[in-house]
Amino acid sequence: MKHLTILVPDAQTGPNTLSCIVGAYHIFTEANNHYQRQNKNPVFTIELAGVSPQADFVNGLLTVMPQKDIATLQHTDLVIIPAIRAGFSKPDSGNQLLVSWIREQYKTGAELASMCSGAYLLAATGLLDHRNCSLHWNAVDHFRTLFPKVILKAEQLITDEQGIYTNGGGYSFLNLILYLVEKFYDRQTAIYCSKVFQIEIDRHTQSNFAIFNGQKMHDDELIKKAQEYIEQHFQDKISFEDLSRKFAVGRRNFDRRFIKATGNTPVVYWQRVKIESAKKLLETSRKTVNEVMYEVGYTDIKAFREVFRKISCLSPTAYKGRYNKGSTSAWHQHQAPPPNTERY
Repeated sequence: MKHLTILVPDAQTGPNTLSCIVGAYHIFTEANNHYQRQNKNPVFTIELAGVSPQADFVNGLLTVMPQKDIATLQHTDLVIIPAIRAGFSKPDSGNQLLVSWIREQYKTGAELASMCSGAYLLAATGLLDHRNCSLHWNAVDHFRTLFPKVILKAEQLITDEQGIYTNGGGYSFLNLILYLVEKFYDRQTAIYCSKVFQIEIDRHTQSNFAIFNGQKMHDDELIKKAQEYIEQHFQDKISFEDLSRKFAVGRRNFDRRFIKATGNTPVVYWQRVKIESAKKLLETSRKTVNEVMYEVGYTDIKAFREVFRKISCLSPTAYKGRYNKGSTSAWHQHQAPPPNTERY
């Protein structure tokens, strides 16, 4: 039987830390139970481990008492790293012990899975350097300043690379757990858990949840001015040759600095500003997709749809149907049964 360790940080925690711990324990326990009901041996022995006998969460309202001290746990097969508090800069003393322990476990063969902002602890080990990492879309800029060697894949819900798994934000950690259940148990057990816990299986992206706020957590003032110009004139046809000349910078140097500062080319940044504006219009207005397209500066419906889908992973029509209250109400009204139909 393999050993599964769910880490319990004793500091730098937030409300989602506890959610990750409880969710992982609950679903893996149910996967074991499902196996046993089929006369199969459980896959994992599941234990919570930390550096303190007791960890307090949500301003002391809730307490978790790990079953093991990591100092006594010499070997494990899979380590679950829960989310931590936003605003992380470096591990505190207790979490530094966890970071060192995580690094050593990976060296001796353990696989590692970080949930949401747990990627900060994982990245602090150095094991994510030059590897792919998913993360909550709202933490990308901050994370990149701390760990520039990590290859961020914020559009992906889950990354899987050389025994290291990461996932996006919020409660999408549940999708990572299902992914791991399928990997370590089987597909049917993952489907069973998805039905029992009512989690959508096979989600692969978090792009449609992202809100593009502009990537300004950098120190290049010239590029910040360029970003502001793009945001103020995004409906217009922008010549980046002219824009680079406006700031007295050669085009190649302008592109290089823009990518270094924001992680995007100027053209992609411009597209993301346009699509974010389009998303807000689709969410809040009664405008048609064509009207929104023209308002944000596109004239080719095919090009607009392709860029919109590439950034949000949904078509403009599907996005409007999902997030516009008027569209939802209209759909439900259309689907409603006739007045005298008995509902069961």
